[in-house]
Amino acid sequence: MSTHAKRERLLLADLLETAGPEAPTLCEGWKTRDLAAHVVVRERRPDAAGGILVKQLAPRLERVTAEFLAKPYDELIRLIRTGPPRFSPFSLKQVDEMSNVIEFYVHAEDVRRAQPDWSPRELDPVFQDALWSRLERSARLMGRGVPTGLVLRRPDGQTTVARRGTPVVTVTGEPSELVLFAYGRTGAAKVEMDGDENAIAQLRATKQLGI
Repeated sequence: MSTHAKRERLLLADLLETAGPEAPTLCEGWKTRDLAAHVVVRERRPDAAGGILVKQLAPRLERVTAEFLAKPYDELIRLIRTGPPRFSPFSLKQVDEMSNVIEFYVHAEDVRRAQPDWSPRELDPVFQDALWSRLERSARLMGRGVPTGLVLRRPDGQTTVARRGTPVVTVTGEPSELVLFAYGRTGAAKVEMDGDENAIAQLRATKQLGI
């Protein structure tokens, strides 16, 4: 049975392949080759991937990433498609679903929405609910550095608090769009903001959303 993570993995691989290695992405400073290498290193080199979050490990991450950037682009795409090796925790279906649904969804949109002719995908309600459940668990981590209180709200009224504080800005959108917003893709996310005008301006300008 296909899973959300597997579907998004294959979509990401297809998008990267179609775009080619030098296409822009929403990740500042990254082209599609950089994004592909990041995905492969995260799954296949846990000894280096810790540098994404731990500053002391960043030099090792840079060295290992450079090794993968030197590989043929087609090989990077193949490694994404085939998934992690058996020894990787990501090879377990439960871990894959928990850790990779948002990862692959966001990076697929990083490729799609960097193109001039993109349009929002039609996502089924089950997938929207899956994104929402993961966003609820990660919202406070994503919003910990923002300069205002931040509430994320679905169109049906369900909310999750990303940061407590005042003044409060409420950001409303489908879970898929709220995920992109919370993970720092504020300019590409289709959301509405309500609250104090100065607070909204601060939130729009912040670089502190996401990891």
